[in-house]
Parts: sequence; C-alpha cells; structure tokens
Amino acid sequence: MSDPFELAEPVPRAAPPAPAAAPYLTNLNDTQRDAVAATEGPVLVLAGAGTGKTRVLTTRLAHILHQGLARPWELLAVTFTNKAAREMRERVAALLGRPVEGWWVGTFHAIGARLLRTHAEAAGLKPNFTILDADDQARLLKQLMAAAGIDDRKWPPRVMLAEIQRWKDRGLTPDKVSAEEGADTADGKALALYEEYQERLRTLNAADFGDLLLHCLTVFAAEPDLLARYQRQFRYILVDEYQDTNVAQYLWLRLLAQGRRNLCCVGDDDQSIYSWRGAEVGNILRFEADFPGAKVIRLERNYRSTPHILGAASGLIANNRDRLGKTLWTDVNKGERVTVRGVWDGESEARIAGDEIEALHGRGHALNEVAVLVRAGFQTREFEERLITIGLPYRVIGGPRFYERQEIRDAIAYLRVVMQPDDDLAFERIVNVPKRGLGQATLQTVHRLARAQGVSLTAAARRLVETDEIKPRARTTLAALIGDFDRWRSLVSVMPHPDLAGLVLDESGYTAMWRASKAPEAPGRLDNLKELVAALAEFDTLEGFLEHVSLVMDNDDAATDDKVTLMTLHSAKGLEFDTVFLPGWEEGLFPHQRALDEGGLAALEEERRLAYVGITRARRRAIISFAANRRVYGHWQSTLPSRFIDELPDDHVSRAAEPGLYGAGSEGRSGPAESPALFAGAGWPARRRRAVDAADWRAAPVEASGEAYQVGQRVFHQKFGYGLVRAVDGNKLEIAFDKAGTKKVMDSFVEAV
Repeated sequence: MSDPFELAEPVPRAAPPAPAAAPYLTNLNDTQRDAVAATEGPVLVLAGAGTGKTRVLTTRLAHILHQGLARPWELLAVTFTNKAAREMRERVAALLGRPVEGWWVGTFHAIGARLLRTHAEAAGLKPNFTILDADDQARLLKQLMAAAGIDDRKWPPRVMLAEIQRWKDRGLTPDKVSAEEGADTADGKALALYEEYQERLRTLNAADFGDLLLHCLTVFAAEPDLLARYQRQFRYILVDEYQDTNVAQYLWLRLLAQGRRNLCCVGDDDQSIYSWRGAEVGNILRFEADFPGAKVIRLERNYRSTPHILGAASGLIANNRDRLGKTLWTDVNKGERVTVRGVWDGESEARIAGDEIEALHGRGHALNEVAVLVRAGFQTREFEERLITIGLPYRVIGGPRFYERQEIRDAIAYLRVVMQPDDDLAFERIVNVPKRGLGQATLQTVHRLARAQGVSLTAAARRLVETDEIKPRARTTLAALIGDFDRWRSLVSVMPHPDLAGLVLDESGYTAMWRASKAPEAPGRLDNLKELVAALAEFDTLEGFLEHVSLVMDNDDAATDDKVTLMTLHSAKGLEFDTVFLPGWEEGLFPHQRALDEGGLAALEEERRLAYVGITRARRRAIISFAANRRVYGHWQSTLPSRFIDELPDDHVSRAAEPGLYGAGSEGRSGPAESPALFAGAGWPARRRRAVDAADWRAAPVEASGEAYQVGQRVFHQKFGYGLVRAVDGNKLEIAFDKAGTKKVMDSFVEAV
C-alpha cells in the first residue's frame, strides 16, 4: 500500500452538485443544505440548540466522500466524546450504505495519541509509551513532591495536577510558563515541579492526557516538514462542539488547517459553559478573524422546543454582549408559556414540583421525560426526599444520590458512632478520616483485640489506649478521638441536634479537611455538608434522622427504568426532555455568587449561557422556580429572584406565586434555629431577616422598608458590604458596591450609613 502522506496527484475537485442530485440532502432544510455543500474554505456553522447539528456534520462528511472530494484518510473529524465519534461513524455509514475505512475520526485525545505514537521519538518517547490515568499521575506527582519537600497536605497532588493541566490546556510547556504564574503555588516550587514531572514522564516512557496534544504541538513546531505533510494529507477538517475547545486544541487545529484551509467548525457560542475545564469561548467568537474569508452559517430552525420556550431562551441570552448572535425559531404550535413560580422555601419548591410530576405521570407522562436541573448538587436533596415520599422513582445523573455521596456518608458515620458506639462499620469508616496518623498497624491491633474479646472496635480502642500495645503517638490520638465521641454523646440530650452535627463535623476536623482541600469538588462537598446539617432540622431527633436515612438508602426502585432525572445544568447539555423543572433561580445561587466573585462579567455571561442551556433542554414545558426564603449554609435567608428572571420576555412567560407568599401573613412563618459553628464565617449574616417580597415584580405591593433612599446615598448591605445607590425603582435599588460590583437589591436589605 502506498504511503497516504505522499499523494501522487490531487483528487479531482468536482463542483458541489445541485441539492436534488444527492438523495441524502433531501431531508435537510435550506440552511442545513448550505452548511453541507459549502465544502471549500473555512466555515463556521453556528448550530443553535435542537437545530440538527449532528445531522449536518455527518451529512457533510458523507457528501465529501460521496462526491469524491477526498479519500477517507484525507478526512479529519474531531469530537469531544467517544460516543459522539461512534455515532458519527455509524451515521455516515448509514448515509453511504457502507462502512468507511481508514479515516481519522475520534476525540482530540484519541487522534493526538495516534499522531504521537507515529512520531514519538520527536517528543522524546518510544512508540509504545504508556498513557497514565489520573491515579498514576497523582502517585507520581506525590513522589516528586516528597522529594522536593512540598507538604502534600497543604498542596494535595491532585490540586497540583490540576494546575499543571491548566498550563497544558493553554499549550504551555514548562519553558513557556512565566515565573510569576507558579509563584503562589506549592511554596513557589510549582514550575520546577512541572519540569521535573515532565522529565519523569519521559524517563518512564509515559504521557498524561494533556501531553497527547502538547507533545504534538512541540513536534509540529520542531519539524515543519512533518507538519506540512499532515497539512497536505488532511484535505477537510471538521470539528464538533468548537465552543468547548481549549487553547491547546485551538492551536493544534489551526496548525493543521493552515495548509488546505478547508476547516469546518460546528458549535454554539451560546452554549459555552465549560470555562472551568479550560474551554475558551473566544475561540469561536474570533473565528472570522482567525480565518479571513470564513463563511458563517447560522442554524436557527429548532426541531425540539415550542416557540414560547425558544422565545424565553432567546430573550434571556440576548443580554450577553460577547456572542455572535442568532435567533431560534420553529413552526410548531406555540404550546405552553414558560412558567416562573415563586415559592416560600426550598421544601415548598420540591413539594410543588413533586406533586406536579405525580399529576403529569397520572395523565400518562413518562417519568423518563421529566428532568429537574439544578445549579448546585446540594439542591437535589429536597427533591430526592419528596420523590421518595410520594413513591416516584428517580435517578441522579453525574453523581451519586445525595445520601450516597462520600462526604455525606462520612458525616453520617460520625453521627452513627455518636448515637451507637458499637457501630463498627461507621467507626471503621471515619477513624482515620480526616487523617490522624493512625496507621494500618494500629488499626489491625484494634481489630485483633475486638475479635479476641468479642467487643466492638470502639470498646477495643478504649481498652488499648490504657495499655502499651500501640505506639504513644497513636495511643494519644486514639484516646483524644474516643474522648471527643464521649463528649459529643453527652451533648445529645442537651443540644439541638443540627447544632450538635455541626459541632461534631467542626471539632473532628472533617469540614476543615474539605476547606483546606484545593480539589475542584471541595466547595461542592462543603455545600452538601451544610445542606445535610440543614436537613436535620426537619426531624425531631437525631435518631429519627438516622432512621430516615437508613430507609432512604434502602429504597430500591431498580425494578423500573422509567425514572425522573435529577442532574446539574452542566451535566444536561446535549440532552432533552418533554418537561424540565429549573429550581433555585435566586441571586447568589443562580447566577452563582462564587462564580461571579472569581470571574466577574465573563462569569456572569457564562452563567446566563447555562440558564439558556437549561431552558432549551425542554421540548414542551419549562418550569422555573425561586424561593423567597432558603436555608443557605444552614441559615434561613430571605432571597432575591435571579436577575435572569427579569430578563425573560413577558410575551413567553407566565408568572405565578405560591399562595400566601406575598403580602400579609408571610412574616408569621419561621425557619429553624441558626446553624452551629460549622458554617460561621461563610459570608452570610447570622441574624434572621424578615421575608421579603422579592419576587412579585408586577403583582402584589411589597412592604416598604421605611427608608427613602436617593441616588448617590451611601448604604450598607449585610452580604455585599458598603456601596453607593446608583438608581431607585420603587423598593428596588441598583447599588455599586465597593467590592461586589453593581447589583440590584431590595431596599429592605440595606441600611443608610
């Protein structure tokens, strides 16, 4: 077989046929057909949600092959998931009536690995190099950190790996990282650690996932003739989900496309929601500047949702400044307006949604076609509780159920030992979590004594601390832990159980462990712990709560595959459901305050894109809800509806409120006691504020605060601090806060200074 790189003569270029000449084009609309037929030169296909993106991609590939514009090995098709690559192969084969052999289709990493194995020596590797998984990477880095004298408790290896991966996502080898970038990490040794890590990988003849593209960039830069061969080979390059590319992927694609310039990128700037993974929305926004003469084709006809859903989503996303712009439309009947519902609290939110799901199911609505999409993982708990109560099966996508999560199991294990000191399984789970220096030898000694004397592990440990069977340091640590459990147990009858739970998690060091963790999931785990403590207030006793958890964990609905789906908005991209519930649309939760604090305006626009993604998951009905009060970090807080709610166009939205939410009577309801020390210092005021009519922007009048604020007046807000009033609209104020930026708040939340 001849070398596919060395093409003796170019493939004849036939002009694209008229649409009628190709049967596979008949099922496309005019715009889709344009995107398929525009084979020459750079093309950006802006594919809105539900507009048939995959059909366009696969038909374009089939069209190029069917017309003889390229041979299979001259095609490069890049996806983000193996599933998408597999679906692409199957669809193209179905369109052509035969499988396609020898073409380059796969994920960035898969194709990068294929290239790198062919030219491994140029990257300092052998062709049989090993690709390390995350565990191997962490183990290797831990060894290097120990040798460098870096405390892996202060700087966990996975945190350092995340930092190194961010550099690789940006296409930065160690020599290209500035000294300033690594100065604040690992005691200033981060950059040296990155260099040592890369050298160690080469010694082991190994690469990690970031290297698969990074090494390709290095090889292409060092060997321009090799790059030119691939530029000649790949006559057509197609890229799916272009809005999710990082810098390294962008550079890799741009290099390969410089030869033929037949690059077709398909994506949607309005669905770029993965910046935390390294995705750069700027890659798609500057496509026309990067590839002069590029043709931009907008797929705007939606085949998924009703006009009201599309109108609400389009009106919302139009508030973003950094976007290329498009408007989704459909010719189906209007359907139901998007419902925006104000409720009293999170419990009411879950109860009303659960009852509505139950009613829909009773009318024949499949549970598989119902989704609850949340901004933060901790929000699922109240929905899980409600669905269990009414007997509707559910699944949690993208993570375990609330009570099955690691941090929740650990916390409950602590509470189980408090209530039942002979609970060996619970004691064994947390005796060294967080790490207390109790080694395997110590724990084996405890186990041996427990078996020999027929007692529980706690009882065995209590006896061992009075002898010299274990080392003094371990004996002191174990004695302190037993003493803690004895003290916590003595507080069961005198301390509110939510406060006790917070105390246990604080004094055990468990929450401090997650606060100190730099792992990306650590903030979410802390949120879940706070939600757990808040959940305790719903039960009269700690025993009652633990019994409830046991029943929840034993709940088995595996007999049916027809289940309500609970998942985060990030996990929902690419999916669709007949009915979608979107709870928690409140300032601070959505848009998420942590994202705004860290990312400013860019983060706000990404949060708005996330809201757009959420709405456009719905085919027939979308229900958005917010609570006037929510337990946040264990405290009851009056909350403001998300700014995104005000941005929804009235023509496509129906606004409703739970009876009794507004006006007289709302003051009479009270939340549970404030949470214990666990959640102190979280940035929220400790005192309980009155419920605010934060939601009926167009209905019932709101109780005034008694203050008459004026533009230019200096004020103080319990959460956002000091600021200057910029605008006054009734009882709404627009305030430029010194540190938090400009925000809209209710006047009852501020005080004149």
